[in-house]
Amino acid sequence: MAVQVAVLPSPQCLFDDPIQIHVTGLLPQQAVTLRACLADESGELFQAHAHYRAGSSGELDLTRSPALGGSYSGVEPMGLLWSLQSETPYKRLAKKNVLTPFYVDLEVYDGHGNMSRLLGKCTNERRFLGEGVKRISVREGRLKATLFLPPGSGPYPGLIDLYGSGGGLVEYRASLLASRGFVTLALAYMAFEDLPAMPEILELGYFEEAVNFLRKQQQVKDTAIGVLGLSKGADLALSMATFLPGIKAAVSISGSGFNSFIPLRGDGFTVHPHPYDLGRMKASEESGLVDFTDILDDHRDPATWDCRIPMERSLAKFLFLSGLDDANWKSDLYCQDAVQRLQQYGRKVEFYSYSGAGHLLEPPYFPLCRASMHKVLGVFVQWGGQWREHAKAQDDAWHRIQAFFWQHLMDLNLPKSSL
Repeated sequence: MAVQVAVLPSPQCLFDDPIQIHVTGLLPQQAVTLRACLADESGELFQAHAHYRAGSSGELDLTRSPALGGSYSGVEPMGLLWSLQSETPYKRLAKKNVLTPFYVDLEVYDGHGNMSRLLGKCTNERRFLGEGVKRISVREGRLKATLFLPPGSGPYPGLIDLYGSGGGLVEYRASLLASRGFVTLALAYMAFEDLPAMPEILELGYFEEAVNFLRKQQQVKDTAIGVLGLSKGADLALSMATFLPGIKAAVSISGSGFNSFIPLRGDGFTVHPHPYDLGRMKASEESGLVDFTDILDDHRDPATWDCRIPMERSLAKFLFLSGLDDANWKSDLYCQDAVQRLQQYGRKVEFYSYSGAGHLLEPPYFPLCRASMHKVLGVFVQWGGQWREHAKAQDDAWHRIQAFFWQHLMDLNLPKSSL
């Protein structure tokens, strides 16, 4: 009987879908190695492998069979994806063109040795656009954005999606959220086209244009606008929910409760950036990695408090997510401070802090990136995280984000299993 490798329920799925990997046709108790390979859009190869032993019927089911070593160990149904690692150090797996999928080759080799005898293989096609989701480039007014529309007439909740100080127009989280039923606007605000790499100031009016654009979309329930952001994008999300009308819910991922690095100018006021000193930056001679964790002044110092975002003025609901192993900045402490301030004003806040998780909390099954090149700063920076713990955190956070927005934008309490 030939060895068969199967991906269930289908070899084609969305990137954030879990899969079941089954192998049949092996000898009873046969030692094998499973390998996953993914080439990104630049041709960089990401790989993972794990050692297994077939059952008495010559089958493997990764939802039940424990890995005996390799890139991970134990029962980890999605381990071959979340443990993918590039051959080149400090490479981050990201998707630039969401119209095309990532292809993951899954191979089975005889033994636990040098992977020389291939027994079987298959390919898992992992897409970033669900069936019928539309991608529309937006260059309206000052906006530099991409709109993703779920199929059908709605009404759907509307989201604005912001990434961090690396800049650019990042679409893959927005495209996946649209595939889950959210009209989502991925918004660039620095280091993209004619937007400067390090703006001298950010205009709140730019972000208000994005809110107004989203509310005009026929498929959007106009009273159901939310915003989510990562890192610098997280404090912008909080500022939008504080200073702009019509935002009902905001999610901060690895962020803070103060304005960071770039002044934010509103109508008749400016929120200055929290004081920082790049002289406190530490660079490792051995690895070349830069440590930024100490560059910010102490957030507990009253001299820094005029840089705080006055979230207590907002009527929006807030969800804070952070990793305890964030090596980029002290996001867990900063989130704790923001949550405590809101609670002092009698506000209910959701806050989840993940042990072993790093800074880059991405959609599920993106592998951990512990360090990579910061596109704006031009140096290798640390992000932190432990492989298994970070993967579990991403999975949990992704479901919490969707449940939070469904609850507060559409008054729906969905069970986690349905997301």
